[in-house]
Amino acid sequence: MRPTGLILPRGSNPDRDLVPGKAPTTHIVWGPRCALRLEVTGVDVGEPRRWPPLEPEVPERVVHAIVGLQGPGVAPVLSCAPTPAGLALQLRRSAVFERVLGAVAAYAAPTVPAAPGPRVVLHCPALRGSPCALRLSQLRAVLVADHLARALHAHRVSVRLVPAVRDPHMPTFLQQLRVDWPAASERAATEALRSRALAELTPARNAEALPPGALGRVYLKELVDERGRTTGYDPKLDSCLVTEDLLAVLAELQQAVQDWAEDSSLGLAAAPDAGADSCMVVHVVSCEEEFQQQKLDLLWWKLDDQAPLRQKHLVCGPVKVAGAPGTLTAPEYYELRHAQVCKASALKRGRDLAQDSAWMEIFRVLSVATIKFEMLSTAPQSQLLLALADSSISTKGTKSGTFVMYNCARLATLFESYKCSMEQGLYPTFPPVSSLDFSLLHDEHPSPPQGEWLLLFNSILPFPDLLSQTAALPCTAPGLHITARTEMVCKFLVQLSMDFSSYYNRVHILGEPRPHLFGQMFARLQLLRAVREVLHTGLAMLGLPPLSHI
Repeated sequence: MRPTGLILPRGSNPDRDLVPGKAPTTHIVWGPRCALRLEVTGVDVGEPRRWPPLEPEVPERVVHAIVGLQGPGVAPVLSCAPTPAGLALQLRRSAVFERVLGAVAAYAAPTVPAAPGPRVVLHCPALRGSPCALRLSQLRAVLVADHLARALHAHRVSVRLVPAVRDPHMPTFLQQLRVDWPAASERAATEALRSRALAELTPARNAEALPPGALGRVYLKELVDERGRTTGYDPKLDSCLVTEDLLAVLAELQQAVQDWAEDSSLGLAAAPDAGADSCMVVHVVSCEEEFQQQKLDLLWWKLDDQAPLRQKHLVCGPVKVAGAPGTLTAPEYYELRHAQVCKASALKRGRDLAQDSAWMEIFRVLSVATIKFEMLSTAPQSQLLLALADSSISTKGTKSGTFVMYNCARLATLFESYKCSMEQGLYPTFPPVSSLDFSLLHDEHPSPPQGEWLLLFNSILPFPDLLSQTAALPCTAPGLHITARTEMVCKFLVQLSMDFSSYYNRVHILGEPRPHLFGQMFARLQLLRAVREVLHTGLAMLGLPPLSHI
């Protein structure tokens, strides 16, 4: 078992249960299956749970292992002692602050594994068309695939993205959306697949007329019977119409698996003996595309003996638009959000900024942030309901991407204000972090629970583990379909922004320039520096740059 540290469920109140002056106590219950279960004394965690019978005592090796836990996501343990309920841990707040805020880089970045992860081909069929034909459900699949690719790259997983986009207008649209996807390359050779397909063709029934470019039909029923009922393939799949375009799709996937190039950006190369079975192909598809993608999977197995055994479908649920027809395309959606951002800014500032290139770039970032948080804040397999009202882009709406970017800009303004004041001689230069007194961080607000400890405990300490969960793909899970936690980063950043905003509205960070106040000011600035780094890392996982002003 790999411990992940002391993580409270959101809704618990560490400010209440971990009080200054007392060593906060957490019970670790040792069960019969060698599983550690964490429960903070006095915290209401929902319905009562029936605990398994406890073993007579906790093994000594477990006690030593817990006391020695280190690394991102792990709160430093002051002491650990057996009690009738299990193990009682004692934490000292100042020690936790010192450990975490003294190593901000470790907590504000993904935990890099010691060895490279598996190879993954991410296939997004929606990118084979043109932007004007891209439906909102397909746009959702594109954004999920892009976010997942960034999370996997951050964890040193070697990823190939398929297809390389060929429509001349698609690269520009993807650049607008800040989606990082390869452009067109040479077409993969299809001769071998065509020869195999011709040998597998089923004779036309009743003199069936084939459309232009079609070679014929390949019978897939036997593969459906073999795989379908136990792995999720539709049992209604019978045959597939083989066309030149379909063979080109298969050839590109085949090439991505067979000719796995070295990932120069990470300095990783595939193992010399790495074959098709050592990678996993994840097809990120909209629900409307899934049936056709199942045909493609089976056809690949039918025509290529070296096709990967692990092909998984990440199916994105439908996108419904409240009060609007379902014909809204992705470019129309982007233009709508961009117009709303520009309009809201003009109303706020009393003038049109359309001729200011710097502001227009900010508006483009805000438009994309709005779209990505709307599309990615819901679990990808669930239905998504979009509300197109202007209120969706307000900085006052705590659930929006604009709200997150607004608080990112507030942090930038805070540190810029400190820098200007320091240059004017009002404040001293920032001292070494090792010299800071983190016992001065004791701000609390009981209702609703807010404070400096809450910011650290809920927003910084668990962040590396959250990134690991975002990049976790159930490679060995049975069945055709898999799920991904691509909603976690957006939800986390929204909650982080809410916690920071409440704290920032209540606490004056840059106080009077008096020496006896500098210690607390620097400790708070270091805490907010960690918040800023976590926020920037989370935005980078979405392909969004931090804004310095809005």
